[in-house]
Amino acid sequence: MARANRHHIPGQIWHITHRCHKREFLLKFSKDRSRWMQWLFEAKQRYKLQVLDFAVTSNHIHLLVVDSDKEIIPNSLQLIAGRTAQEFNKRKKRKGAFWDDRYHATAIESGEHLLRCLVYIDLNMVRNGVVTHPSLWQHGGYNELQNPPDRYSILDRDKLISFCECNSDEQLRTVHKQLIEDSIQSGCKDRQPDWSESVAVGGQEFIDDIKNQLNRGSFGRKTLERDDSFILREASVAYNSHLPPEKALLIAKNSYYLPINCVKLSG
Repeated sequence: MARANRHHIPGQIWHITHRCHKREFLLKFSKDRSRWMQWLFEAKQRYKLQVLDFAVTSNHIHLLVVDSDKEIIPNSLQLIAGRTAQEFNKRKKRKGAFWDDRYHATAIESGEHLLRCLVYIDLNMVRNGVVTHPSLWQHGGYNELQNPPDRYSILDRDKLISFCECNSDEQLRTVHKQLIEDSIQSGCKDRQPDWSESVAVGGQEFIDDIKNQLNRGSFGRKTLERDDSFILREASVAYNSHLPPEKALLIAKNSYYLPINCVKLSG
């Protein structure tokens, strides 16, 4: 799989997924999902992380971001995951890993493929039968995309409009909402692992370009065709395979606490 902290492709969109250790439901409480969102907001403020969408479930997260600098994504994930884990373990008087020691990043082509990825992320809890509509799940990007808050926004709307190839915020919201409704009407029960287990998803030209930019040729990678998409796959490799979980998620400059309890997330 592509390593977001080693394969820097300026301007590339990455769909990142990260699971709790052994798939435990460590994010089952609303307060912990909210804290993850607050640390995401802090990463945006501190590192200028460009966020296009996100979803926090009971045992994993989805994060759609733009790679603008080779340090921004790894630093942001170290902050968000590390502080969420530290706060949970302290409150619960718990020891041990909170997250799996690997997270996965899939390169997503802009335009139609990005819109489809947005729908996939936003319908996560609908597919799992927790809610009937993404507007009913408060720990995701759907409500902010459809109802932009006046303050404390997480999503980079300008980037999202541009990458989705829409002419305006209104068009983005209209297209996104219609795709969501169409998917719900069709059932949306399939997990569609290509979005979260591949190296890249897009058109043929996009996949070829990603293979070239990863600087490792095509060795060990397979290009598969799915309807009107192409999928680049390879064997799984841990991002932080050389580090134990408790060291992989934190670095010294992220080990201090910022008083962000006052931050209120709207939308």
